[in-house]
Amino acid sequence: MPQILIDADACPVKDETYKVAWRYDVPVIVVSNSPIRIPAHPLILRVVVSDGFDAADDWIVEHVDAGSVVITADILLADRCLKAGCGAVVAPTGRQFTSASIGNAVATRAIMADLRAGAMGDGLGGPAPFAKADRSRFLSILDQTVVRLKR
Repeated sequence: MPQILIDADACPVKDETYKVAWRYDVPVIVVSNSPIRIPAHPLILRVVVSDGFDAADDWIVEHVDAGSVVITADILLADRCLKAGCGAVVAPTGRQFTSASIGNAVATRAIMADLRAGAMGDGLGGPAPFAKADRSRFLSILDQTVVRLKR
């Protein structure tokens, strides 16, 4: 049976995730370093881990399986989840991380981190602001992913 795990501390699509989960009767585990308000619903479980470095990531990786969908913008967590046999990893923007794409994503992340750390990093900025189109794309991809995993 599918389950959805949310890397929740900075996730902008928790409400959208709940809607998809309710539609398909799929449990959601909201993992964070501090208490986050969640709906009072039997399908939604909150897990609060310690504030240790990567504690939420570690918990998520330990609890994924082939039926899991992980919602995260963290490329290194996505990589760890895929290596642990996770069924799917989706970013809040709707980007899907797969075994075929994760290597490029990790490499690009490393290059950008190096550029930001160097003299050239002054004008690079960060990721684009979260947009309405990202939210829509996320909903569509999550819906398709849950349907695929329920088969």
